[in-house]
Amino acid sequence: MSTPDTYTGNRGLLLEEPLTFETGDPALSAVDLPPVPEAASRLGGLAREGEIGLPGLSEPQVMRHYLRLSQKNYCIDTGFYPLGSCTMKHNPRLNEKMARLPGLGDLHPLQPVKTAQGALELIDACARWLKVLTGMPAVAMSPAAGAHGELTGLMTMRAALKDRGDHRKTVLVPESAHGTNPASAHFCGFKVDSIPADDRGRVDLAAFKDKLSDDVAGIMLTNPNTCGLFENDIIDIAEAVHGAGGYFYCDGANFNAIVGRVRPGDLGIDCMHLNLHKTFSTPHGGGGPGAGPVVLSERLAPYAPLPYVVHGPNGFDLVEHAGQTGQAGGDAKPFGRIKGFHGQFGVFVRALSYMMALGADGLRQVASDAVLNANYLMASLSDVLTPSFAGPCMHEVLFDDRFLKDTGVSTLDFAKAMIDEGYHPMTMYFPLVVHGALLMEPTETESKATLDEFIGSVRDLARRAHAGEAEAFHAAPVLTPRKRLDETLAARKPVLRWTPPELDQAAE
Repeated sequence: MSTPDTYTGNRGLLLEEPLTFETGDPALSAVDLPPVPEAASRLGGLAREGEIGLPGLSEPQVMRHYLRLSQKNYCIDTGFYPLGSCTMKHNPRLNEKMARLPGLGDLHPLQPVKTAQGALELIDACARWLKVLTGMPAVAMSPAAGAHGELTGLMTMRAALKDRGDHRKTVLVPESAHGTNPASAHFCGFKVDSIPADDRGRVDLAAFKDKLSDDVAGIMLTNPNTCGLFENDIIDIAEAVHGAGGYFYCDGANFNAIVGRVRPGDLGIDCMHLNLHKTFSTPHGGGGPGAGPVVLSERLAPYAPLPYVVHGPNGFDLVEHAGQTGQAGGDAKPFGRIKGFHGQFGVFVRALSYMMALGADGLRQVASDAVLNANYLMASLSDVLTPSFAGPCMHEVLFDDRFLKDTGVSTLDFAKAMIDEGYHPMTMYFPLVVHGALLMEPTETESKATLDEFIGSVRDLARRAHAGEAEAFHAAPVLTPRKRLDETLAARKPVLRWTPPELDQAAE
């Protein structure tokens, strides 16, 4: 708790917000229900004997509590969100309007296929856009998020290897890949072998080729990578891994940097997941819903998971089992299901709305503007911060903590001070290949005026760090409802249940 400097703990309209358990009163209730009649317990002796312990609150208390909590959230609707490699950008409200149309928002996943022809056509249209943009012949729409898509791609690779009687166990993962890549490979039963980066921040091509063997199932490569750089040896990498009998998985989280300009299928990629929230503007965060469709090459298309939409003489249908003809024709050998039902339909509606609104030329401009904005940050900050690699960059720019040397200010201090400036901090300490990383992604939806204000704040913080204001940085943030937290203690000893003070004292 912060030390209040007013009687209430409030500061103007920045209101102190206690827990509902602290303000609850058993005599209060926001609902008016009839008394529950007495009935014999059917819980087999497990019936609750005491009160359930929920706070009693009036309707105004509930309303005000959650509204005030929402006002403490920093989100993309609040301001600029420069979190690198996450593409936190504007979600057009037109997308939300489309997703709430009665014919789309009121569907049930178990209703008969013949009554959901429009929905299946929409899924098919969204899939067609993704295939055209990536230059890939097939797509699995059902994965629920990016990491789920990674697992799906790996499982298609594993199914293809098994089908040819090959028991390879090693997946090569560059140091600059997203952290979920090695986790997904391990979860899928593969052994992970790391590939170092060269001094340009890209895959060390010689080290990669040295690791190729008849045990390598494939490579998982992020392009553009997490250093914000395009892997310009990607075709050589694809040819080498294919020559060794493996497959090429590309992490498509950063597709927004190349959409409409580069087709991954032309680069020799076998499978790639697409984060619809990053490239195609669907909402990001909050636990979902997410969507991570996986596009597949001809080598892997037969092994795509079920279900998927097909268009026949009687309209649209769903391929639900291996016996049906699917996107790989009569050669379909799906590895099974990766998720219940047919994917995140509401996310498909939003993504398709975005793609149709922008069109092919608009999506190409998305990539151009995202790259332009990141290079504008690099050009505007390189004299006060230290870029980790020589430019130009792609959709995000990576700085490191060398500019803070001898100031007594750490990367974490700098990020906390940004909160007082009214910004969510950039990504810190990642990627791990760079010490004290500060990774910034402006996205294509921010204006030059917004970026100029952000640049001014970062430049001023750098000036203050070199002006000997380290103590102020150590205390930041000071203008927030909660000050700097002990993050290590919070991670190691989380408080997951509130205990009334009187019970706490009794336990002592």
